Amino acid sequence: MSVLIQADQLRLINLGQRVNKGATTVPQNALAALFTIATGRVAITGIVGEVTTIIGGTTPALKLVANPTVGADSDIVTAVAITADAVGNQYGVQTVGGALVVLESVAPMSQEYLVLKPGTLDMHVSAADATGAIKWSAFWVPLDDGATLVAA
Repeated sequence: MSVLIQADQLRLINLGQRVNKGATTVPQNALAALFTIATGRVAITGIVGEVTTIIGGTTPALKLVANPTVGADSDIVTAVAITADAVGNQYGVQTVGGALVVLESVAPMSQEYLVLKPGTLDMHVSAADATGAIKWSAFWVPLDDGATLVAA
């Protein structure tokens, strides 16, 4: 039996382009850029993170932040404690403005697209002694001709 549409083609049709951000050390009470948006607006169709190095520190909490080149930062999700999250734990966005979803075996994909202007998509961890690392994957489509999203 032949396959007419390959898995990567199905993913592109359903979710858009995928950009991976390799394991990134969590910032200590600061923002860290994950993805850069340039030349126009993009729609994020989904974003998931996975712990690659156990999270440590005094009650670190993680949130995602839209950081536009022009205008004020906006929290995409509210911060959630990630204290001692194990390797393999996953993070996902279910709804804009809701809490970041933290689960061991499942990461939800958003039910709504996130429209971002040029700038960066950042993670913020609120503990000054936070340790650990997370890798991220974002799925996106351009809203404006020529818009791009790349790993920061």
